[in-house]
Amino acid sequence: MPIIRIDDAGDECLADYRGVSDPDLALRSGLFIAEGRLVVRRLLAESRFATRSVLVTEPSLAALADVLEPRSALPVFLASQAVMNEMAGFDIHRGCLAIGERAMPTRWQELAAITHHKSHITNVVMCLERVANADNVGGVFRCAAAFGAGAVLLDPVSTDPLYRKAIRTSMGAALQVPFARAEPWPEALRELRGLGFAAIAMTPAPAAPSLREVVAAVAGRRVAIVLGHEGDGLTAGALAACELQARIPIEGDVDSLNVAATAAIALYEFAGSAARNPAYESRSRT
Repeated sequence: MPIIRIDDAGDECLADYRGVSDPDLALRSGLFIAEGRLVVRRLLAESRFATRSVLVTEPSLAALADVLEPRSALPVFLASQAVMNEMAGFDIHRGCLAIGERAMPTRWQELAAITHHKSHITNVVMCLERVANADNVGGVFRCAAAFGAGAVLLDPVSTDPLYRKAIRTSMGAALQVPFARAEPWPEALRELRGLGFAAIAMTPAPAAPSLREVVAAVAGRRVAIVLGHEGDGLTAGALAACELQARIPIEGDVDSLNVAATAAIALYEFAGSAARNPAYESRSRT
């Protein structure tokens, strides 16, 4: 690995990193920024994305030596914490950044087909509509990774999973869990149903059956859990496109749950249902 020392925050070698605070700049360049030692480690060792370069301080270089040393051609820029902070315009507390290269977009139908052939614990895909907060998108990806969901499908306007904050909140899961934009939306939900998925709209509506009732009703089927905007929930179009609605019973003085918390509970319920299925027991041992 060629180590290039950087003493000037204006060095042209750092041009790719200057978009660290601008989510659109890196996107337009076909790149993304990974932040933190754990996330950069996952980018290097456990993701499908190529790494263009790494920017580290001395402590981070030592911590990542095992995954950096085998990459003989990967440029590693070594800078002081002060230079890194000046370049970014804010404190990079973790002392570690990397530039990843975006892959060609995957058609969501391809992910649905792959999921059909894989033995996931939950046999579930997650669908997001108008989820704007990067932390929530990252949280959903972290839950998807934790419970073995096959993929995350996003409508055209939900926040980019490869935005730096989303990757960081996901603890790198956004680099591991397959995802795609589901377009046109919400027609994609109807197409999922045509592919055999039970599309389930998560809603706090009192008239909706409880999540456990719905889990029991769709046992053995592939499932698409559909989650909506943090404040407004799912649109009428998405609700109409889903086969079923489900609610998580909560106390009356709380109007709804955070979207990532809802994802975690829903996935847990489906994972528990799958674990009680004898077919799952045989898959889990292979």
